[in-house]
Amino acid sequence: MRADALDLKWPDGLLPAAQLDQQWQWIQPEFLALMQRQRLPETLAQSLGSVVLHLAAWVSRARNPSNTFVLGINGAQGSGKSTLSSLLALALTHIHQQRVAVLSIDDLYKTHDERQRLGREIHPLLVTRGVPGTHDVAMGLELIHALRSAAATTVTRLPAFSKAIDDRLPPDARPSFQGRPDIILFEGWCVGTTPEAETALIEPTNRLEREEDADGRWRRYVNEQLQGSYKDLFAQLDGLLMLKVPDMARVIEWRTQQEKQLSTQSDATDRRLLDAAAIERFIMHYERLTRHNLAEMSSRADLVLTLNQQHGFSDVHINKPRL
Repeated sequence: MRADALDLKWPDGLLPAAQLDQQWQWIQPEFLALMQRQRLPETLAQSLGSVVLHLAAWVSRARNPSNTFVLGINGAQGSGKSTLSSLLALALTHIHQQRVAVLSIDDLYKTHDERQRLGREIHPLLVTRGVPGTHDVAMGLELIHALRSAAATTVTRLPAFSKAIDDRLPPDARPSFQGRPDIILFEGWCVGTTPEAETALIEPTNRLEREEDADGRWRRYVNEQLQGSYKDLFAQLDGLLMLKVPDMARVIEWRTQQEKQLSTQSDATDRRLLDAAAIERFIMHYERLTRHNLAEMSSRADLVLTLNQQHGFSDVHINKPRL
């Protein structure tokens, strides 16, 4: 593998070319197998492998060996944050011998009944999962604390949410993690998001807000959650990685591609697949905070991977050299 496979400017000495080649040889079979399960074309293997191995070296260098390192991974819908998290966990485990737990903010959703209650008591748009206010933040805080303080024999049951049934899976169907992880990868579209200024909430961002949140009650409630409990949750992060999408048009395009991939999976008949109009409306729930993140997070995140129009990586920027 060539160190300049993507011509990204990683810090000098982070992963020398000879070491990159050696690591790629070690991890290649497992990496290709995981890519196949993720339905990624094998032609992307070397370029994606270069990014992942550099990221793994960066994370391994960043962490304090005496503590569990929590890395937030932020990215808009369809950006590839879940796939990147899986590949990064593989590299950290096999190359750096780290014990890695992968968490998704999607698995912290409130139950179907709880969101129905929010829809009745606060605003109907809160029935739709995704925005701040629709997650069980207390469960997330408790989970991170439990993992960080776990003994070697402790078994921690991880949360799991099924989008097919729009509800949590029962305890006996959830994964578990034994012991204390060295690294927690915590991914999600709003992970690390900060609240907006009150003045930014005045004007609606799109048709959904204009027609279904004319008085701004929904977006103000979401913003209040970011000012409160979500701030406490994101304070658990020791580092923040951002996958920066080019624009909202690509978010819709890539989320549509995801939906097509879902239609080929074995459980596709168990969930209602979205058509183009439904996807566009769905993305409108997230548009405000996605635009907010694009405007301000790239100067604040520890590491930013910029995506181009073709869904490839075009730039890497590290804001905090101490990591």
